[in-house]
Amino acid sequence: MKRVRINQGKVGLVFRNGDYRNVLTAGTHWVSLFDNVVEYDMVKPFMAPKTIDLFLHDQKLVSMLNIVQVGDNEIALKYKRGNFREVLTPGTYVYWKGLIDYTFVKVDLTKIEITEDIELSVKKDRALIPYIRVCKVESYEKAILMVNGAFYKQLDAGDYYFWKNEIALNVLKADMRQVQMEVTGQEILTKDKAALRINFYGQYKVLDIVKALVENKDYEKQLYVLMQIALREFVGKFTLDELLEEKDSLTDYVKEVLKVKAKDLGIEIRDYGVKDIILPGEVKNIMNQVLVAQKQAQANVVTRREETASTRNLLNTAKLMEDNEMLFKLKEMEYVEKIADKVSNISLSGGHKVVDQLKEVFTGFK
Repeated sequence: MKRVRINQGKVGLVFRNGDYRNVLTAGTHWVSLFDNVVEYDMVKPFMAPKTIDLFLHDQKLVSMLNIVQVGDNEIALKYKRGNFREVLTPGTYVYWKGLIDYTFVKVDLTKIEITEDIELSVKKDRALIPYIRVCKVESYEKAILMVNGAFYKQLDAGDYYFWKNEIALNVLKADMRQVQMEVTGQEILTKDKAALRINFYGQYKVLDIVKALVENKDYEKQLYVLMQIALREFVGKFTLDELLEEKDSLTDYVKEVLKVKAKDLGIEIRDYGVKDIILPGEVKNIMNQVLVAQKQAQANVVTRREETASTRNLLNTAKLMEDNEMLFKLKEMEYVEKIADKVSNISLSGGHKVVDQLKEVFTGFK
């Protein structure tokens, strides 16, 4: 017999002729001279010299071990004293119990969602990144999760983590804010074949993302085409002159036509409006000429009216002066005064006749 000392934190495995016999814990033990004792540090993982299956018949040894079997399509998260340490891939892992507290979380990678109790910090750990898919839905968005091309569920704003595997995941997002769409430079023929260009805008909001993203493809393009068709339908009913008179009804017509169709797309029409109606160059010139002619005619009417009023006033004044010599003289002196204001020097010639004439002008009435 021989004495063997096993220190604290150590474990001894007894072998005879290469075969495992039993386990020795901390303390002093007597073994046969033919036995070989191999010490293992309980801080380190147990690396069995042979397959672990050869040791499982010893219940005492099994009770001292954490045996973790990680199958195909699985991983295991190893925690040491409650702190995440590493990811265990498929295989068999053995750790000693007692000295260090190990815990393990096994994960089935064939699943889509992470149902295990795993902290967010661990999900973001560099060691786990190769096994996780991340999707971020902004605060103004909603999303649809598609699994292998089929609708799975709706996602609200937030961060979502899924296991990475061969299952095809696709996240379709929709902006839930009010959005403006513009139809610019749309060329449309009126009933009398006049080519117009219309700039039109529409404001809408997504209400049903399943209809918008799943039941319809490219709902924004569909809405754009519907706006174009509605504009063509309205403009094509009128001649150019009629359209310019009815242009305020264009917005109401488009909104009414698209109300039901937009609902089928999962959206709600909030507002529509015409930004510009651009006429062809030759039509614009003609309309400008018509406008100038109209304004000129109006100006001529005003001028004639003013001339008539002025003539009438002159006639009335003449009649008064004809009947009243004093009024005539006063009017005459008014004009002389206006002339005198513009004269700075007077040169007289012709003797006393000019002076006599001036006297007659200013003293000719009593």
